Amino acid sequence: MLASLTVKNLALVEGTTIDFAPGLNVVTGETGAGKSVFIGALRLLSGERADKGMIRTGTDRASAEAIFELADPAEINELLEDLGVDPCEDGQLLLRRVIKAGGGSQARINNCGVTLAVMKAVGVLLLDMHGPYDHQSLLKPETQMAVLDSYGRTEKERAAYAAQWEICRALESRKLDLLGDADSVAQQMDILGFKVRELEEADLQEGEEQSILQEHTVVANAQTLLESGDTAATALETGAFEALVIAQRALEDIGDKMPEGAGWFDEARSIAIQISELSTDLRSRINRINADPARLEFLDERLMVIRSIKRKYGPEISDALALLKESRHRLDQLGNLDGELAKVDAELDAAIKELKKIGKKLSKKRVTASEKLASAITGHLRELGFEHGGFSVDVTVAAEPRSSGLDDIDFGFAPNAGEDMRPLKAIASSGEIARVMLACKAVLAEHDKVPLLVFDEIDANVGGEMGVAIGEKLRDVAAHHQLIAITHLPQVAVCGGHHLLVEKSVVDGRTVTEVTSLTGKTRVDEISRMLGGKGASRDKLAKEMLGV
Repeated sequence: MLASLTVKNLALVEGTTIDFAPGLNVVTGETGAGKSVFIGALRLLSGERADKGMIRTGTDRASAEAIFELADPAEINELLEDLGVDPCEDGQLLLRRVIKAGGGSQARINNCGVTLAVMKAVGVLLLDMHGPYDHQSLLKPETQMAVLDSYGRTEKERAAYAAQWEICRALESRKLDLLGDADSVAQQMDILGFKVRELEEADLQEGEEQSILQEHTVVANAQTLLESGDTAATALETGAFEALVIAQRALEDIGDKMPEGAGWFDEARSIAIQISELSTDLRSRINRINADPARLEFLDERLMVIRSIKRKYGPEISDALALLKESRHRLDQLGNLDGELAKVDAELDAAIKELKKIGKKLSKKRVTASEKLASAITGHLRELGFEHGGFSVDVTVAAEPRSSGLDDIDFGFAPNAGEDMRPLKAIASSGEIARVMLACKAVLAEHDKVPLLVFDEIDANVGGEMGVAIGEKLRDVAAHHQLIAITHLPQVAVCGGHHLLVEKSVVDGRTVTEVTSLTGKTRVDEISRMLGGKGASRDKLAKEMLGV
């Protein structure tokens, strides 16, 4: 439940904290006193976009903060964990929203900064708000579908259908891509063919550029390398090798007379062998250098080809090779367009067949639920003044599958005896629609998990006995949820377990809004005011209505 709501510098409210109770909380006050400010605060905390015009004149920011106390925070905590937000401690959830005159806003959940999308995802699980014009949404097919699905608990079937719907959409998109127009396909094939030919003619290999650069360096410096190599080899063969031969003879003589001499001799001989091998390897490699100018020209041209391809299709050779593979595949697809279309058509036919199979399961569950929903809403409507009224929920097969299923949903309404059932949108007045919406909420109350329902003037355009019926119905719904109801009807106000009065006054030349919790005489006075003024007779009636 919502334990408290703190509002600062929002419209006429300078700063106040409102404590709420379980069950039905009624909010009353003169028109223009600022009752809607608190609804606006709750909408901000539900993740709706802010209007900086809501900020109190003369201040640079406004804020709203709510504390929810959750009996079972498991679902909320699971969502918070997925969103990277700290879980509730002892079932307490803190929401905070700040809007700034300079633009922008801040949102926090349990003192963690979050996006509006995250706040909205959490808000959906916390409260359901119904404003003065929201009942008009009941005339929309999508709202009627949502009511039926919520009552019928079709979440599993809807999710399966939605997943299959996306598969079908992807295949349809693929088919459209393949179809295109003939000129487009021919143009694609020309472009792809050019790319493939150019890349195939280039005949690039992984690592080729590096090896060519190395060879280019050698061939470009062939004369220098040949001369230096010959000089080095000659020096090794003559000077170094001949000196080591002389040294070996001397060391052999030393070895006959000193124990260490034998080791020195072996070491000198090993060095001589290494010098000989080095000289041989050096001449062999130098002699393999291709000093032909034609080879250098070839390497230059090859480097130009590689760099050109890299500029066009790179930045690396591996990218160009990947593009070649992809282009060949796409070219094959376009060249075999009929075959590809046949393949996609077969996959699409199978996907649509599966979609209809899943959709029929969803439809069956909706049809079953529709009869029970119609009966339940009819029962509540009769308690709301339509003693001989009737309500129907018609589920018919749609012309084509759609994202919501295979069905069309239509709510029918017959407010009076002897009248035919007609579509709700064709006959209902605003007062009638409001009561139908309340009946729907009453039916769904036992199904919905949302802890808080907020009704802003659900009793608009009704009065008298209808007000009594609406008040009693709100009290019934409050047995399953915490309710906040803004009302102008005393018949509704007396049904609340907790009564809040919103008043405005002028302090130091500024209009301010204050909220007071009413009990005892103060509540009697407010009900008297709502009845049309004050006086002994109205006070007596107010006490009778309150049962005090």
